Amino acid sequence: MAALPRITIRPATPDDVELVAALIHALAEYEQLAHECRATPDALREQLFGAQPAAECLIGELDGVARGFALHFTSFSTFLCKPGLWLEDLFVVPEARGAGLGKALLVELARIAVARGCGRLEWNVLDWNAPAIGFYRALGARPMEDWTTMRVDGETLAALAR
Repeated sequence: MAALPRITIRPATPDDVELVAALIHALAEYEQLAHECRATPDALREQLFGAQPAAECLIGELDGVARGFALHFTSFSTFLCKPGLWLEDLFVVPEARGAGLGKALLVELARIAVARGCGRLEWNVLDWNAPAIGFYRALGARPMEDWTTMRVDGETLAALAR
């Protein structure tokens, strides 16, 4: 019987920005959104490790090799009057799926949320991504019925800001 891979979850460091950028681009390809992906190592360095970090990132490793990531940031619930943890992206490279890395990343995010006194851990999932939806449901996540994500970006955002 083959030995199970050793799973390690660690915070990203500035030395990981090229790795994280590559994983983000792999996620964009998987989600068929590569045309929208603008992530660069320099932009990630500023947003994750600059003077005012906008997000944090976890790296998931199998046997010492980075195979996934989870990028998250603090949100806030006015109803709970508590912070929340928003998972912006979780991605495990296809050839590493099924080894427990995705679950380990979510477990670490839950630990962070509890340690920080967060009232919730939330994220979006694409409607067509049935494997991810099934995975999340198996961990106890539930879809938020009656809620639709709204977005203003690009020229519309600029026009609204005028």
